[in-house]
Amino acid sequence: MSSSASTQQVPFNDLQRQYRAQQAQIEAAVQRVLRSGWYILGPELAAFEQEWAAYCGARHCVGVGNGTEALHLALRALDLPPGAEVITVANAGGYGAIAIRQAGLTPRFADVDEATHNLSPPALEAAITPRTRAILVVHLYGRPAPIEELLAVAERHGLPLIEDCAQAHGARVAGRMTGTFGRLGCFSFYPTKNLGALGDAGAIITDDDRLAAKLRRLRAYGWERKYYSLDPGGINSRLDEVQAAVLRAKLPQLERWNALRRERAAWYRRLLADVPGITLPDDLPGHVFHLFVIQVHGGQRDAVRQVLAARGIGSEVHYPMPTHLQPAFDELGYEAGELPVSERLAETVLSLPCFPELSYAEVETVCRALKEAIAALAA
Repeated sequence: MSSSASTQQVPFNDLQRQYRAQQAQIEAAVQRVLRSGWYILGPELAAFEQEWAAYCGARHCVGVGNGTEALHLALRALDLPPGAEVITVANAGGYGAIAIRQAGLTPRFADVDEATHNLSPPALEAAITPRTRAILVVHLYGRPAPIEELLAVAERHGLPLIEDCAQAHGARVAGRMTGTFGRLGCFSFYPTKNLGALGDAGAIITDDDRLAAKLRRLRAYGWERKYYSLDPGGINSRLDEVQAAVLRAKLPQLERWNALRRERAAWYRRLLADVPGITLPDDLPGHVFHLFVIQVHGGQRDAVRQVLAARGIGSEVHYPMPTHLQPAFDELGYEAGELPVSERLAETVLSLPCFPELSYAEVETVCRALKEAIAALAA
């Protein structure tokens, strides 16, 4: 990622910029772990778990290997019957569906709202069947889902709700952190996230003492104590000391980084306000803009992206094929047209560079190239 970033006029992301700005703190954190001789389930993890729980406003945090395993273990902890349905979305990359399947459960998809790209409460209500046992809500792109409405649906049907906050570190609804509304909140700290480690890392937050204790067992083979397995379904998924120390070094910067992301999103919204043929994301309070995702209409998305690439401007598509149409999920029996909003979004969404170190001049360059590409394609 970093080598390609250096050859682009405007990279989609550039992790070296953040590293250089925090080089002393990050290297000191790593050296502290190396000198300690304790690399797994040690004091750095315990400290990070306390600090992340406090930041989120939760009683407990359990560090795990990555965000997908956070979802997997959260589902395991709920003791759902084998094969039970878990409702989630199909426009978020498939990570939730993979975790549902890993837990021995069955993904069931509900459509999303056209404007927010997040799970639609009416669609959720319509997707619930007698086999539904849980709901997995994704806060996509850093924009909080309508969690209070979704939680009301879940509670009306007596269903536990899990929040996937992999793209929503620090996102809030009415001042309350995402991840604290449902039974469990799951996070990824993949390097490109708003709070990123130097490799894979994840965590689960909860206010439930029993679930927290069970998760700590499940992440380490189901052990109640060493070599004594209590819980079935345990795996090896532990957030290591180096990653925990790095996350501790970065956490004090998260609020500032999120503010910088919002600032860059505001630049885009102002510079692209009058461009025809595109839809801009809203600026909902609490949005942390993990990604700045526009829609390019008229079947021109891929052509626009090619023009940007030719000018050295990075972009991505999050995500090009809805999960319900992926070959790996054929056995679920979904057909094209069943989730019309998710399918339309997959054809139009385009992610533009949006990271804290991105300069105003770079945003201007992206916007100028985008405007010229759309005008040329319309001619």
